[in-house]
Amino acid sequence: MTTKQSNVATMQAGYAAKRKTTTIIVYIFLSAMVLLWLFPIFWLVLQSFRGEPGISTSYLFPKQFTFDNYIRLFTDERFPYGKWIWNTFIVAAFSCVISTLFILMVSYALSRLRFKSRKTFLNLGLILGMFPGFMSMAATYSIMELVGLKQQLFALVIVYSAGAGLGYQVAKGFFDTIPRSLDEAAKIDGATRNQIFWIIILPLSKPIIVYTALTTFTGPWADYIFVSYFMKDNSDNYTVALGLYKMLDNQTINDYFTTFCAGAVLIAIPITILFIVMQRFYVAGVTGGAVKG
Repeated sequence: MTTKQSNVATMQAGYAAKRKTTTIIVYIFLSAMVLLWLFPIFWLVLQSFRGEPGISTSYLFPKQFTFDNYIRLFTDERFPYGKWIWNTFIVAAFSCVISTLFILMVSYALSRLRFKSRKTFLNLGLILGMFPGFMSMAATYSIMELVGLKQQLFALVIVYSAGAGLGYQVAKGFFDTIPRSLDEAAKIDGATRNQIFWIIILPLSKPIIVYTALTTFTGPWADYIFVSYFMKDNSDNYTVALGLYKMLDNQTINDYFTTFCAGAVLIAIPITILFIVMQRFYVAGVTGGAVKG
């Protein structure tokens, strides 16, 4: 081997060693971050099985493991966790269906149709979307009270669904990737705009449908602010987020803290399963792209 070849081999070995070292450092860093992110969840699960009462302990692992905290969730009359789960599911499910339809229809219209003030509407929707929803809570509550929907679950469905159409940005970007030639070919065959949307476009839009449904479902499922303002003292219509928070009241936290942890673990399971099952569609909906070529 010549001197030049030897130098090249040495440089290649050095680069390979450097890449390997960098890879190891990156993996160590990512592993540390994963442990850091998972530790609160691990701690919460442990607390949900803790048999000792009280807010906290000086040790990590419970001295006594028990399922009583989970059983208490569905047997305690003071905090009807089972009813709260049902309320949460009803509100989240109806809000999901209505909001998803609103978002998809508005997004398709803005993607395909060209009408007067279209750009103005796009800009206005973007600006309004920058304002947090709770800024309108007082006015919205007053309106619901005037129409006789005070402290009703249906009022929450209206609140979560009414302005859903303003969340068109991601779905519109997805519809923009679907070739317009499909619409034009369908028009030539005599299809109406309504038929094109429901029969041709939606079957190609499974990723964005799943993405929109997941985001519109998880919002009401985890929301606390609107529920606390709208329901106030009507505990029968609480959702899980507000109900669990009430367990942390100064008068009950010492006795119900481990029960609260059990409730937090249970309410996280459905959303976790949904994201695991629908993950590939969720990613595709974010990145866009319905038809290749």
